[in-house]
Amino acid sequence: MKRLFTPLAIVVAAMFAYAPVMIALAPYESTMGFVQKIFYFHFPSAMSMFASALICGIASAWYLFGRRLKADHLAVAAAELTVMFGVIVLVSGPLWARKAWGVWWQWDARLTSTLIMWLIFVAYLLLRRYGGPGSERLAAGVALFGMVNVPFVYWSVNVWRTVHPLTSVVPTLPPALRVPLWFCTIAFLGLLGLLLSLRTKLEARRSELDALYLSAEERA
Repeated sequence: MKRLFTPLAIVVAAMFAYAPVMIALAPYESTMGFVQKIFYFHFPSAMSMFASALICGIASAWYLFGRRLKADHLAVAAAELTVMFGVIVLVSGPLWARKAWGVWWQWDARLTSTLIMWLIFVAYLLLRRYGGPGSERLAAGVALFGMVNVPFVYWSVNVWRTVHPLTSVVPTLPPALRVPLWFCTIAFLGLLGLLLSLRTKLEARRSELDALYLSAEERA
């Protein structure tokens, strides 16, 4: 990953620099007009949130059953990114909804389950920060619960009537709309990979520093 980090960072930076051009050149959606362009940020951030939540859950399971500290470091990093991308989703969504549907928020299945999943990972971070000794394993269980919500949140629009379109809408978009959407999604997922790598390394260093402090206190 060390060798790939710099080239990947350059590619992702170039994609984010060009993304506004693609979005500006993309045609307006027939019913929503200009406001639909929020979709090029809302959907990729949601996909990044889902991906980081899955990574957090898998890494937490690896930590629980394998006792690998590297997995715990990865889980913490992924949880923070889940919350970060979740904020983008929960802010961009109401901004889009107010213009497109005339409401800021509705307590439908997709919106409510997304908020609940986001709060689960906020709880994970609070537990890690204030839970005291042994909170890592308890937080890992919370992460597993949060991960289980990912397919539920994604599929909820196909089961219940919501203001959101069905999941089948994205594959059926015309190429002029679909190409910039997937371009932005790849850029966001690339950013997720970069941030995940950096934050995991930082968490490993923090863990080493805590171990040194503990060792120094025991010798004193």
